[in-house]
Amino acid sequence: MKIAYKDIFINLNPLRFNHPENDLILFLHGFSGDSNDWKGIANSIDSNFNIAAIDLIGHGETDSPDDLYYYGVDFISGLIEAAIKYLRKDKVILCGYSMGGRAALNFAIKNKNLIEALILESSTAGILNENERRMRVQKDNELAQFILNHSISEFVDYWMNLDLFNSQKTLDKIILDEIRNARLKNNPVGLANSLIGFGTGSMPVLFNELKILNRKTLLITGSLDMKFTQINKLMSELLPRSEHISIEGSGHNTHLEKPDKFSEVINSFLLKL
Repeated sequence: MKIAYKDIFINLNPLRFNHPENDLILFLHGFSGDSNDWKGIANSIDSNFNIAAIDLIGHGETDSPDDLYYYGVDFISGLIEAAIKYLRKDKVILCGYSMGGRAALNFAIKNKNLIEALILESSTAGILNENERRMRVQKDNELAQFILNHSISEFVDYWMNLDLFNSQKTLDKIILDEIRNARLKNNPVGLANSLIGFGTGSMPVLFNELKILNRKTLLITGSLDMKFTQINKLMSELLPRSEHISIEGSGHNTHLEKPDKFSEVINSFLLKL
């Protein structure tokens, strides 16, 4: 379904609604993904929870405007709030993967009253080192130009062959083809602007803000993704009510590579709420 926020149309995907009174888990996908990325695990999540997902700005069936304003953290937070209000929920459990996790964390820090709990998969609170942050902005801008100057298939092939996703190459070819075909449907302008407006280097650095996020938080990483496992260990030390789980034998995308274990970890967390 499409809902409107200001002059932007957002695709809201109600993956499972068993009862209108049930608590809601709202899922946010990663860069170049969409809300359908969560279909594989939706039915494995505790049936006492309703599940929905949205296509973030520039992705899937949500609009891909030219203006970079729409890709900033404040507007993205507005999209999330619009989805929560449309679903008539006072609070939600927000679950985000990678870029979606960064969006979820930014939203939660500024809108604690709308958050019951937070689940962050392979995400980060930003880049602490200023030089590294500038280099990341430059790298993301270069990738954005690559996207605009090449075919979408050339970008998808490049993206899926990054070292970050090496562990996915052991997945069944049918699954990999489904992922590739889904990414091919994205709008190049939306992807490029997402990198420029909300890349890891462009987002606010939130490490100093984590101590004020007094909501139960689950951090999930894959044991093969050593970079994000280390980042999340640090985040867990700073968050007052958090736990960090590393899923053995998984890389960056744990819900894709180890869906059963991912669902098990989330269900265990939900039981404690």
